[in-house]
Amino acid sequence: MFNGILIRKDELGYRAELTALDEQQLPAGDVTVKVLASTLNYKDALAISGKSPVVRTFPMVPGIDLVGEVLHSGSPRFQSGDKVLLNGFGVGENHWGGLAEKARLNSDWLLPLPAAFTPEQAMAIGTAGYTAMLSILALQKHGITPEHGEILVTGANGGVGSYAVRLLSKLGYTVVACTGRLNESDYLKQLGAAEILPREQLSTAGKPLQKERWAGVIDCVGSHTLANACASTRYGGAVAACGLAQGMDFPVTVAPFILRGVTLYGIDSVMRPLADRSEAWQHLSELLQPADFDQIASVISLEQVVATATRLLQGDIRGRVIVKI
Repeated sequence: MFNGILIRKDELGYRAELTALDEQQLPAGDVTVKVLASTLNYKDALAISGKSPVVRTFPMVPGIDLVGEVLHSGSPRFQSGDKVLLNGFGVGENHWGGLAEKARLNSDWLLPLPAAFTPEQAMAIGTAGYTAMLSILALQKHGITPEHGEILVTGANGGVGSYAVRLLSKLGYTVVACTGRLNESDYLKQLGAAEILPREQLSTAGKPLQKERWAGVIDCVGSHTLANACASTRYGGAVAACGLAQGMDFPVTVAPFILRGVTLYGIDSVMRPLADRSEAWQHLSELLQPADFDQIASVISLEQVVATATRLLQGDIRGRVIVKI
């Protein structure tokens, strides 16, 4: 037996609880791991609350990230005792995830834990930091260097936004952080933001083309914020869209794309090939130091997950939440 957060949807309604589980309940997979650490992401909080249809099958253990120690392996890639890392691949949505003491997984979803990180440090990064790195790589491959000008990061107090600000700053970019929590301005400046932009300047309907400002954008928000970011991106610039905190709608015209040559990159972190994941994690290993995690992450226990998920959806949590298991 082992403990885990279990989401049920039945005649008693939708609920998430810390529950004792039997290993025989674990789904099919060729690698069984003892989970050492997981995270609480925005998507996990939505799954736990039932406020968005994240979970596809029930019952479900949420948790889109985990680091585990291999207990049993049917794959030649991994042996008992190996430490492995997982982000996404539908885990926590249609396959039991990381918010439990054990998990059974497909070996094709797993990477070796980078030697630079402890399990907790890797989970301080998690899908959020990995997504931020994928977004930065998209801008870099587009040819945007620090000399090109300011980079806008929206939703900057969230997990992806926090890492985007920190990583861009470490790479020498001038970062403007857009947030609705101006009381967290000092935190964002400590991460490396040169300027703080109030959310209200971007979150309502704007002109199809606006004054050119941004060399590049990492947008975690969607909706009008993304539309305004595109409308104010400089000629030949690029926008990496990786989130939908404001909404899934995209009320924009084609003007920024056909008149200014702006490129919009969609950043998917869930089904990304292992080669792209390895590249992102290699860059993260080179850029991040222990002090970075202290600034961005906090630690909770498995018992605190459900209550913390509510706070996360209310906007009361900044940065990343590590679940130490």
